[in-house]
Amino acid sequence: MSVSAKAWFLHIAADGESGQPGSLVLEDFEVPEIAVDEVLAEPLYGCWEGNMEHSLSRRPIDICRARGENRVIIGNSGVVRVISTGAAVHRLKPGQEAILFPSSVIDRFGYPERMFAYDAAGTLGCLATRIKLKERELVPIPSPTRHSLAQWAAFSVRYVTAWSNWRLALGTFRLLIGADELPAPNIWGWSGGTTLAQLQLASRQGCRTVMLSGSDAHLDQIRRAGVTALDRRCFGDLLFDEKRYAEDGAFRTAYTQAERSFLREVAARTGGEKVQIFVDYIGSPVFRATCKALSREGVITTAGWKQGMNITYLRSLECIGRHQFIHTHYARYAEAVAAVAYGEEHGWMPEADERVYRFDEIAELADNFRRGKTGYFPVYSVNVE
Repeated sequence: MSVSAKAWFLHIAADGESGQPGSLVLEDFEVPEIAVDEVLAEPLYGCWEGNMEHSLSRRPIDICRARGENRVIIGNSGVVRVISTGAAVHRLKPGQEAILFPSSVIDRFGYPERMFAYDAAGTLGCLATRIKLKERELVPIPSPTRHSLAQWAAFSVRYVTAWSNWRLALGTFRLLIGADELPAPNIWGWSGGTTLAQLQLASRQGCRTVMLSGSDAHLDQIRRAGVTALDRRCFGDLLFDEKRYAEDGAFRTAYTQAERSFLREVAARTGGEKVQIFVDYIGSPVFRATCKALSREGVITTAGWKQGMNITYLRSLECIGRHQFIHTHYARYAEAVAAVAYGEEHGWMPEADERVYRFDEIAELADNFRRGKTGYFPVYSVNVE
C-alpha cells in the first residue's frame, strides 16, 4: 500500500535549459509500497551536502537525465526513524533511529558505484516526509546515544567518508614510513567538512594537523575542533589557472608570490619536513601548491572534486619522490559501522551549525549554501516539532 507524502523535488531541465541550474519545488507524491527487503521511514534531520549543490547546479552531471527520471528527491545525509519493515528485514525495527548509508549500487566487494539520492535511479532522498530504503542503506544509531540527532545527520556522509579515506591514506603512508621512524607526521588539509573530520582523526592519533580556510567563521570552527587553523588569505590568490599563468603576466607574478609565501609557511611550520599527508578535496586549482608542499614519501588523498576534476603531473618526479595518490568514494558498510561506534564512544562528532532550518526553509538553505553563508555542517529538520 502506498503512502502519501511531501517532498522538495528537483525537476529535469526543460528543452533549451540543459546545464542551467535548477531549483527545488515542494510537491505531493506517493511512496510506493515497500518490498520485503525495504523499510518505510520518516526523515528527522538532514545535512546539506556538496552533492546536493552539484545536483541543483547540474554539474558535473544532470542527475535527472542520468537517472532517466523527470523529477528526483535529493538528500543523502541524514537521520531517519523506521516506521515499518519488510519481512526480510532483520537488523532494523519500527521506532529505531538510523543514519543514511547512501551506497545504493555497490560492486562485489561492497564499494559504492552509485549513490542514494544522487545518481542511483529510483532512490528517494531525505528532503521528503516519508521515504523507503533498502535495509543496507541504513546504519543503526547506538541507543541510547550521547550525541544529538542533528550531529548524527551531519556525521552520515562526511564523517563516514573521512573514516574510510583516512584509513587508506594513513595505512599507505605507514607502508612507506613506520610509526617508529616518524611517530607524528604533518597532516594538512584544505577547508571543508570532510577534511575537518579527517584532521580530527589525525589529531587524535598524535599527528600534527593544520587546516587552511579563508573564512573567519570556519577558522574559529577549526580551532574549536582541536586542529591548528591557518588563514589562507594571508598568502594571496593561491588558485592556479594554467591558461592564465601562461598568458597573463600579472596573474603569473601574483600567483608565484602567493605560492612562495605558502611554501615558506609550510617549511616554517613543519621544520622543513613539509607535509606527509595532504587532504585535498578541492582539486586542480590547488593541486600544484599541494604537490609542492608534499614531503618525500608523501600522500595526497581525496574523495572529492569540488573545483576541477582533471589534474596533470610529471610522473617521473612523483615516482622519484615516492608520492602516493589516494582516491576513495564514500565507504563500505563495515567501515560505516566502525565509524559510528568510534564516534559514539570517543566523541568524534561534527559541530552542527547552530541554526537548524525548518522543512519549509529548504529553499533558503540551498541559497545560503550556494553563497557560502553556512557553516561546515548545515542541518535541516523534517518530521520534528
